[in-house]
Amino acid sequence: MAYTVSPAPAGPVGSQYCVCKVELSICGQNLLDRDVTSKSDPFCVLFMEVDGKWVELDRTETAVNNLNPAFAKKFIIDYHFEEVQKLKFALFDQDKSSTQLYEHDFLGEFSCTLGMIVSSKKITRTLLLGNGKPAGKGMITIAAQELSDNRVITLSMAGRKLDKKDLFGKSDPFLEFYKPGDDGKWMLVHRTEVIKYTLDPVWKPFTVPLVSLCDGDVEKLIKVICYDYDSDGGHDFIGEFQTSVARMCEAQDALPLELECINPKKQKKKKNYKNSGIIIVKSCKVS
Repeated sequence: MAYTVSPAPAGPVGSQYCVCKVELSICGQNLLDRDVTSKSDPFCVLFMEVDGKWVELDRTETAVNNLNPAFAKKFIIDYHFEEVQKLKFALFDQDKSSTQLYEHDFLGEFSCTLGMIVSSKKITRTLLLGNGKPAGKGMITIAAQELSDNRVITLSMAGRKLDKKDLFGKSDPFLEFYKPGDDGKWMLVHRTEVIKYTLDPVWKPFTVPLVSLCDGDVEKLIKVICYDYDSDGGHDFIGEFQTSVARMCEAQDALPLELECINPKKQKKKKNYKNSGIIIVKSCKVS
């Protein structure tokens, strides 16, 4: 399917009366498999209708070899309650490094208004092809979070003596941060970069809205999972732990907070199991 996109306008989209900013989290389920030897490598593109034309606003990262992606990249949009803001979410299978959408296989799309997502907080809908028919069993889930709390959290994380997962090397660890959703399921908030060939990674500091990580409640439990990156998308589980922002804020430059990374399956099997490494909160600052 050919996609032609108008360039984004230079100024802000919508009127000057902005109620608040809204953060949209995107997941896909049972996406079409467009690759012969592996699974699709999907990414999601967000469009907004401006003067009768679809304007591209942003794109997620590409999820390698994954028909059920949870994208770490969030879409942040100014929400104008007095306007009908029409959005379109289109998914593609990345085939080349090109930024041109017609170079990639179309996996389906879904259109609605921003107000519909905000009022529902979370929606799951069928993806449609260009002819209006369902894109196989493909579904999209969109969750909205109003960024009414201006506070942000900056975290600096490291690891020590993580489990070795690669046969001929060490591990390529990265972290994923989750918060509990209203439906009781864990929801991906942030994914760090991958640090190659090490059991003692030091990740770059990162900043996210506090409301994104814990709904502004510093006592709310969050979950952190450590994986060993694999280029085919089949990342190996190293371990996990639960904590809170309040607990992580105990970390200071001179006295970092150390948290055990636990693999529950190993914990059950091995009597002398201690942990699968230590995750270190070097610093945690809310501002």
